[in-house]
Amino acid sequence: MNPNAAPQSHWNLDQVVAGLRQQRERWREARHRSLDSGGREFPARQQVQAIMDALCGALFPMRLGPPELRAETEDYYVGHTLDTALNALFGQVQLELSYTARQRGDNSEAQVPARARDIVSAFAAYLPDARALLDSDVEAAYHGDPAARSVDEVLLCYPGVMAVIYHRLAHRLYKLDVPLLARIIAELSHSATGIDIHPGATIGGRFFIDHGTGVVIGETAVIGDRVRLYQAVTLGAKRFVEAEDGSLVKGQPRHPIVEDDVVIYAGATILGRVTIGRGSSIGGNVWLTRSVPPGSNITQAQSEQHAPSGF
Repeated sequence: MNPNAAPQSHWNLDQVVAGLRQQRERWREARHRSLDSGGREFPARQQVQAIMDALCGALFPMRLGPPELRAETEDYYVGHTLDTALNALFGQVQLELSYTARQRGDNSEAQVPARARDIVSAFAAYLPDARALLDSDVEAAYHGDPAARSVDEVLLCYPGVMAVIYHRLAHRLYKLDVPLLARIIAELSHSATGIDIHPGATIGGRFFIDHGTGVVIGETAVIGDRVRLYQAVTLGAKRFVEAEDGSLVKGQPRHPIVEDDVVIYAGATILGRVTIGRGSSIGGNVWLTRSVPPGSNITQAQSEQHAPSGF
């Protein structure tokens, strides 16, 4: 026995465990939940992270795959890794679909395995298109940053590129109707990069987030092609629609539309369902709650002149 170890009885663990059990029971009872299945109800963050690591390796095997990988075994590695990752994803999708069916109280749980197979099959079929789209994002990062020495550097080092990789995959799952799993992926990326992109946001090709820390892109934002954002940019909501009972109405379009070829500089905040016209430039620290026409060049002074009194 370790003489420096405190006896277990010193922590009153039986009492602590009982107290925690009581709190869990109160929570579940208040929400009419039970653990009849005896197993986990939700997708697991640790498992989802492992899936994402594998998918990144399969998408970019010689850069994000294992260090011992050789070109002659690349296809074998991709096939084996995808088989493992997609089977694991199938299990996580089933968990979400089962949870959703229980919440609705319908009889759809019997169809969960078939639906999960369809979702994962559609996701797998999307991966070549995802790689093509991500190639355009990597090229945009390389060409958009004079400090970048190679496309390999931006893929290996840039948090904005990693956030976009995660978003492309999360968005596809969001569209395939597994939003909880998509949100977990988005928040894993947020934790790692400091870039917060809701998986519902629609983002075109050749998208580049430079530096990236503090960028926030809301659920209903729509971003066109060849858009560049800098750090601390917010594409957020100005206000939230409330139902008669005071609860927030979900899913309403409330975030900006950013058209093609727009640049938004550091610290800019754009709120509400406004449109930033094609080819516009939004200056640093601008606070914008109105639409601007194509080709606009908005500075902080201009945005202050247009702000409503008392805003």
